Parts: sequence; C-alpha cells; structure tokens
Amino acid sequence: MTVLDERTALTTVPLHPVLAERWSTRAFDASSVDDDQVVALLEAARWAPSAMNAQPWRFLVGRRDELGPDRTWQLLHDSLAEGNRLWADRAPLLIAALARTTDPDGRPRPVAPYELGLAVAQLSMQAHADGLSVHQMGGFDSEALSLGLDVPSDFSAVVVLAVGRRGSDDHLPDFLRERERAPRQRLPLEEIAFAETWGSPAELRTW
Repeated sequence: MTVLDERTALTTVPLHPVLAERWSTRAFDASSVDDDQVVALLEAARWAPSAMNAQPWRFLVGRRDELGPDRTWQLLHDSLAEGNRLWADRAPLLIAALARTTDPDGRPRPVAPYELGLAVAQLSMQAHADGLSVHQMGGFDSEALSLGLDVPSDFSAVVVLAVGRRGSDDHLPDFLRERERAPRQRLPLEEIAFAETWGSPAELRTW
C-alpha cells in the first residue's frame, strides 16, 4: 500500500506549511468525514473576501459513508467526466461550487467566479489544515448537475470538489498512479510576475 502523505513544494522562499504542503491527490481513503470538519470547510469558504459583501458563492454538498452515497453525492458523481469518475468514486465528499452570475438587481456580476475562487481556496487550505485533501475538477456536465439538483438559472456551477483523506494509490490505473508520484512543478516566478513591460520579469533579489 502506497500513501503519499507529504509532498512539500520546493518554493523560492519559505511558505506557510498549509500552502507548501497542499496538493491535489486522486488517491482517497473512503472513510467518511466528520460533520465538524465539513462545517469547518464551509465556514472557511463563508469568510472569504467578497466585493460589497455580496457573497455570490453557493455549495451543494454530497456525502458518502458506510451506508452508501446520498442523492447529492450520486448526482454530482454522475455529472463527472469519465476520467474523473475513475478515481473520485472513493471521495467521501463531493461538493459543487457555484457562483451567482448576476447581482440582485439583475446586472451581470463578472467578478463572481473570482470571488468563488477565493472561497474555494480558503476551503482548500482549511481542508489541508484538518488533514484532508481537495481535488478540484472542471470536467463535469454543468447542465446535468443543474437540472438534477434544481439550480436556479442565475447560478452557474464552476467546479466540483472531491474531498477526503489521502489513501493508497494502489487502486489507481497506472497512468494516474504515475501522476500521483510525479514531481510537483510550477512555472518559475520570472515567467508569471512582470514589471515595466509585459514579459519583463519583476526584479527581486531572492530570485
């Protein structure tokens, strides 16, 4: 049994462990998540920054335990792309993250997906602090999800989260097991942080 408990990122400067150690496993332990931990995840999301305090985020929470999945978990799982269903079936929590695309007065709210991203980021950090892992998935059928769970027309499903404890990767197909064990990589800072003109790296001594 192979469980990858820690894969700390090689960062340019030291980061808080909750940031440096977080990664998106596909190898979940099937054991259920306590109610207190679920509440903590949602509470972390609730306190994310929001322009004018509009809080345009909503979450559909599906759970699976030793008795099987609830209706929400099953509908979320069924909406996933085949490649995600390969491994997400072991996650005890599936959470759809949705953004309200208009303000209450009906005007478009283009910043809503960004605000939802902040909420999901805080949820993900809280999960790691509590010994859980979050894997975010863009591969799902948004229309099927919305129809199955009666989502209002002014809300858009942006991402589905698989949440649980890291487990053995032995059950994964070979190509996914290789991804689990591959080195963690990100673009270097000089390719993402510019100054003076586009493409000109911001000059910081620690680089």
